[in-house]
Amino acid sequence: MNKNFFMRLRASLSAGLLVAAILISARAATAQQVGAVSGSVHETSGRAVPFATLTLHRATDSVVVKSDFSDDKGAFRLTTVSPGRYVVLASQVGFVRQWSAPFEVAATEVKLPAFTLQASKATNLQEVTVVGQKPMFERLADRTIVNVEGSTLAAGASSLEVLGRAPGVTVDGNDNLALKGRQGVLVLIDGKRQPMTGSELADYLRALPADQVKNIELITNPPAKYDAQGGAGIIAINLKKDQRQGTNGTLNASYGLSRFNNSNNGKYVTGLSVNHRHQKLNLFGSYSYADRENASALNINRSFFSYSDQQKLFAGSTLQENFSHNQGRSHTWKAGLDYTLGEHTVVGGTVNGQQYNTVQDGTNYTEQFNALSNPLARYRSTNDRSYITSNIAGNLNLRHTFASDSAGPRELTADADYAYYDTRRLQQLNTLYFLPKDSTDLLDGNQQGGLTIQSVKVDYTHPVSKQLRLEAGGKVSWVRSDNDVLFRVPGTDGVGLVRDPRRSNHFIYDENINAGYVNVNYTLPGWNLQGGLRGEQTNVTGRPENPAEGFDRNYFQFFPSAAIKRTFTPKQETSLSLSRRIDRPSYGQLNPFRSYIDATTYGAGNPNLRPQTSYNFELTHTYLQKYSLGVSYSLTSDPIINTVQPADDSTRAIVSTNQNLGQQHYVALTLNAPLELAKWWTMNNNAVLYYNRFRGSLAGTDLNAGKAAYSITSNSSFTLGKGWSADLSARYQSAEVYGFFRLRPQGEVTAGIQKSAWDRKGTFKLNVTDIFFTSVTRATSTYNNYAERFYQSRDSRVATLSFSYRFGNDKVAPTRRRQGGAEDEKRRAG
Repeated sequence: MNKNFFMRLRASLSAGLLVAAILISARAATAQQVGAVSGSVHETSGRAVPFATLTLHRATDSVVVKSDFSDDKGAFRLTTVSPGRYVVLASQVGFVRQWSAPFEVAATEVKLPAFTLQASKATNLQEVTVVGQKPMFERLADRTIVNVEGSTLAAGASSLEVLGRAPGVTVDGNDNLALKGRQGVLVLIDGKRQPMTGSELADYLRALPADQVKNIELITNPPAKYDAQGGAGIIAINLKKDQRQGTNGTLNASYGLSRFNNSNNGKYVTGLSVNHRHQKLNLFGSYSYADRENASALNINRSFFSYSDQQKLFAGSTLQENFSHNQGRSHTWKAGLDYTLGEHTVVGGTVNGQQYNTVQDGTNYTEQFNALSNPLARYRSTNDRSYITSNIAGNLNLRHTFASDSAGPRELTADADYAYYDTRRLQQLNTLYFLPKDSTDLLDGNQQGGLTIQSVKVDYTHPVSKQLRLEAGGKVSWVRSDNDVLFRVPGTDGVGLVRDPRRSNHFIYDENINAGYVNVNYTLPGWNLQGGLRGEQTNVTGRPENPAEGFDRNYFQFFPSAAIKRTFTPKQETSLSLSRRIDRPSYGQLNPFRSYIDATTYGAGNPNLRPQTSYNFELTHTYLQKYSLGVSYSLTSDPIINTVQPADDSTRAIVSTNQNLGQQHYVALTLNAPLELAKWWTMNNNAVLYYNRFRGSLAGTDLNAGKAAYSITSNSSFTLGKGWSADLSARYQSAEVYGFFRLRPQGEVTAGIQKSAWDRKGTFKLNVTDIFFTSVTRATSTYNNYAERFYQSRDSRVATLSFSYRFGNDKVAPTRRRQGGAEDEKRRAG
């Protein structure tokens, strides 16, 4: 057994002892008596309403305490209710909601008068027609929810396209996600972080159909229970989960067409999800297939400079035209089950995977000029690349609820996760030189990568009293990334290909993180106080072929968080939150392998990257639980930014990589204003005014730059009657500064219309994205010896026709789908 094993064992035992100590102290809390609320739900005819939703609210501030469903005979019973004054809301699709009168709960059971629900006006004598749907955007105390399900904007689109239209979310030309103008976002999919960032995460989201997405949560300042990763906040993508009894499912298909650079690109997506729920067992599964063509164009103008007697001199320039076309095919699947062992225990497991294969052919034309604008070199390149990745992940989970006391039930959850990702990248770059002489060059690349992620996670919730709740837990994760990159060039004899040691590399990365946290939530009339502390021990080792580039890093850090919410009246509330967070480099960002775009442009990892840490502050006031105005500030140390800078002055080679700067200051003002302009027209408007300032020094250039910027999104929903509805979305991003990049404004307008059929089980949708083709990236990057201006466009204007059909019955029952614990590691791979 080696030293690393003992370090892991010691750290794991320490984390376990910490969690055990917390659990033992929480278990010693004093138990009190609790009450219950029961009743029944009927139609006006006296017939029972099965599986109606019953929601228990505090009478003082209407806060939801718990919810449950009536049984098949319309009866319900809400247990473990703390003493206090409450009201109950009964609802079911096709019926008018009904509130109970306020009532008091003591250490006994309260029997409520029967609820009698009247059929809504949309109900005829034979059937129930659902005419309402959730608003596209909902603002909660700590997050904004984007309801994708049922929106025409999701018709045939990918998850990345829908995410790019969410309020405050931007996707730049390098596929980096930003939330309210800040990069370093943590992305969760059903509670699990994907093992990739940048373009690889974007490719994954492009392969995930938006028709599988239920909603997207935007959380800017999460509490200590979440992993500390993600300085800008969390974007949680929640997939659809069928809660109907029996066997049910949804079938969907779509076809989109775009026209870009005189070529037509088709985008086809189809999928099926099935759910079977019977008594204690719930089985679920889904499969989707996507075949999408995409294209992009990139024009680059580069200027080079030299210095003589401290005088800046123009040394020459380069002009590039790049065009690429790719076709990506993906198979995405998921299967799992939940089983109720008893009244207090539920176990479950899931297994999911994706296979993604994209083939790309690119062309490049480059001209290089000297200081007098005379041509130095002229060449044309073809770049053929293929990218094949497959992954499989499994999760086992347990949820156990202990006997209740007056404060509510204590709950223990546990997760064990395993995931493996296999990646194959093939590339062949052929370059034909016309100047200074006719010649050819060939570069052949082959990357093989494997990534293994394992984690164990335990969380415990203990209500100490009806005002005080304690949460505690721990997590241990292990990651191993093995990437072997082989580049070959023609041999000196001109026959065959030989290994190029300058570009080839074999990089092995090992990481172990041990974490523990404690979080306290205290509630008083009109007040909610929350505080937490998370500790994370990180042990990493990087081993490239060159031992001089290897590294060992071991560090322990605390991540405190606190939040205060003050409810002045049912209409007015203010919240304040603070936290410290971290962004560790992704495994791909640390890997020093190269990926070539053309003969003088390539991307590479940086093994010297350090994690960035940030202190975050946010103050938000909400009116009528929908209008909100917030101010936020963050200070980030060692911010990780993308750079494009010279790699070799003699050949004018340019490298795109990631670097650490000194500091980043960020301040923002956020306004969210949903409006109901008419009964048939609702609008949600979101505006973010922010200021970013970066300080640091790279490539011999000192940076102290900042700029005020803003982004505005407006989304309208129209209910047109007779099963028709429509959506209209507009987004505008002003000019901004991010590190060494100065980006010009861009925007987008998207519209869609849909029609329901066959008792609303079928839906036809038509939508067009980026109608005016204004979603283009224009930017400049400036250093003392180099400046670059580029213009990048994609086939973002797409017309899509889609169809979905929902089969099975409509009886709804509660579900307790669990999420795994390997979220952080999965997001950072790639």
